[in-house]
Amino acid sequence: MPQQGRLLGLDIGSKTVGLALCDAGWSIATAAKTVTRRKFSKDLEQIKKVITEQHVKGLVAGIPLNLDGTQSKQTQASKAFAQNLRALELPILLWDERWSTQAVERDLIASDVSRKKRGKVIDQMAAAYILQGAIDGLAALG
Repeated sequence: MPQQGRLLGLDIGSKTVGLALCDAGWSIATAAKTVTRRKFSKDLEQIKKVITEQHVKGLVAGIPLNLDGTQSKQTQASKAFAQNLRALELPILLWDERWSTQAVERDLIASDVSRKKRGKVIDQMAAAYILQGAIDGLAALG
């Protein structure tokens, strides 16, 4: 990862990709956008647009491991998607995202957000949760 600069977090799902951004100093991650998946080339266009507009210097891709740390079909699919993002020529950090969606959904329910509204933001908020975990982890490493 670069020493500083905005990072783009991705919560890679089979139907959508949640996107989140952090500031250049890696202090806080915020939800940005949800991309509805189509063909990879179309998904890449939308992601590339965010990268260009926001001057992103690196990517953090959430990888869903099983509770015991093993890989599932979704882990492999997320890794393949992240591997294809190498075409962007940016550093990519794969980050364990086992509890991201559940944690975000629990927070949204506690905040009394309706099911309909949760569905619209949960993927991008999960991406923010993943990205925040990564930047906190990187900060701890110094």
